[in-house]
Amino acid sequence: MKKVDYKKRDKVFYQPKTQPMLIEVPEMTFIMIDGKGDPNTCAEYKEACEILYGLSYAIKMSPKSNVHFERYFDYVVPPLEGLWCHEQVMCDGKIENKEDFHWTSMIRQPEFVTEEVFVKAKEILHKKKPKLDLSIARLEKLEEGLCAQIMHIGAYDDEPQTIRKMQEFIKEQGYEEDISATRKHHEIYLGDPRKTAPEKLKTVIRHPIKSIG
Repeated sequence: MKKVDYKKRDKVFYQPKTQPMLIEVPEMTFIMIDGKGDPNTCAEYKEACEILYGLSYAIKMSPKSNVHFERYFDYVVPPLEGLWCHEQVMCDGKIENKEDFHWTSMIRQPEFVTEEVFVKAKEILHKKKPKLDLSIARLEKLEEGLCAQIMHIGAYDDEPQTIRKMQEFIKEQGYEEDISATRKHHEIYLGDPRKTAPEKLKTVIRHPIKSIG
């Protein structure tokens, strides 16, 4: 069976244009970790990413650990994603106090990943890195529904101008943003900030929407 690359198979979710678009996002399965703080400096965010990638690769590489999951197929681990909220009005200009960010970092999982698979992945990773607190990770399904999204190219701090462009589009299409405690500002990271110049970073930005009125 050909290796599945979700970024290529599901291009509509991972490769939007720099012009905003409407999209219906179906249910997907993620490993998620919640936290608070500046993602650039807080140890909590760094540890969350280490756990997310560790569990994701434990599942992907399970055959090499002589672990065989039902309906397993080979695939490319999807990119890191994040749900964000802040005590300030989100995305109304640059947010200065990044320590007050509340985030959910997450990585999408293939369709065969169940709670049983997730528990086994924890066992595999714990043997390799026993000091990691794997209890903070959870397996959860997320169905975002109707959203608007756009590709942002550039530094993360320059996102507000791209977001304003998307917000104008949302109004023109007869919708309004529907950001709440359960429907959040969503980012998908297609570049590695450690290896990519800030002006070349690619980030999918997605906001939930609803009809006006």
